[in-house]
Amino acid sequence: MTPFSILQPGRILFGRGEAAKAPALAMAFGLRGVLVHGANASRSAAFLASVQEMDASVLTLRCAAEPSLDDLTAAVAVARLHRPDWVLSFGGGAAIDLGKAVAALVPAPGHAMDHLEVVGQGLPLVADPLPFLAIATTSGTGAEVTKNAVISVPERYRKVSLRDDRMIARVAIVDPALTDGCPRAVTLASGLDAITQVIEPFVSVKATPYTDALTFQVIAPGMAALMQLMQAEDAAARDTMAWTSLCGGLALANAGLGAVHGLAGVIGGATGAAHGAICGALLGPVLAMNLARSDGAARARLLQVCGLLGGCLGVGAEQAPEALANWARAQGLPGLTAQGLAAADHADVAQDSAASSSMKGNPVMLSVADLAECLRRAAV
Repeated sequence: MTPFSILQPGRILFGRGEAAKAPALAMAFGLRGVLVHGANASRSAAFLASVQEMDASVLTLRCAAEPSLDDLTAAVAVARLHRPDWVLSFGGGAAIDLGKAVAALVPAPGHAMDHLEVVGQGLPLVADPLPFLAIATTSGTGAEVTKNAVISVPERYRKVSLRDDRMIARVAIVDPALTDGCPRAVTLASGLDAITQVIEPFVSVKATPYTDALTFQVIAPGMAALMQLMQAEDAAARDTMAWTSLCGGLALANAGLGAVHGLAGVIGGATGAAHGAICGALLGPVLAMNLARSDGAARARLLQVCGLLGGCLGVGAEQAPEALANWARAQGLPGLTAQGLAAADHADVAQDSAASSSMKGNPVMLSVADLAECLRRAAV
């Protein structure tokens, strides 16, 4: 067996009601903290009240959208003045990424650009990050268990990562109750991101027995749960989607991703569209292209995945990528054109995406022309 390593948070709590344990876990690191929450602060209100009753001094930071470099720079400056002992994010992937990056950069002597990949110097952190805790309120990104934070750099039309093994959360909490009643459009986009993130690590050239164990067994249940949630609110389906998302986060942190995410990073930076919606639009076309270009063991894995999806969608494995794309559109997922990507930009996006780190995990080498064709198929 080929050697492999496992990187994951020191402690993961999963289940309904587990978020109630967060105050005591955070306070174990000290009395001064930073709380990063999403656009709606109400879900973190109980946590904030509880730690304040325990004499904590907490700076709150709002993350209303996917964080930009300017957002990060401002947040780090404010947080440094507060001198926190810990950082906790309570929200979706955007809030978690911002909190993770703040925890990494508050002790760092320089600027974020010293450490950002692609657009910056990509230097390793010179100081250990602050203890970071993450509580997920959507089922999609798996950011609570990954070692990178995605930051947009609008002037460079890119989304890039701040990445270090030490950025992994000390504590990650996935409480499916926090996702109950999530808006339908958000559920669809984040759910398709979660499905993508259990598929791409399974077919990745960097897959391991650990990531296989996490991913293969949740692809069909995750797809079925998402289909159920498009019909009606369902607590059991929320639980399954939360588990799928957690498995995807753990898997991508250890096996990487593929062409969907390689394209999505460039598209997100260029358009500002939601990451999950971009991935959802691309998943079917990229699966189809990978099938068309692969053979041997890579094709066998892709057919396994497509067989699972086809079983949910009522079609054969070969037809599953197109059926998935059609199903997503029927549920209201917009194509890439509606998300702001012009056809005239396809060639440039494909060229820029070819150099993405995520492409290194794709099961087959796709040409720039192949990537442009995926964009065309995902456009409408």
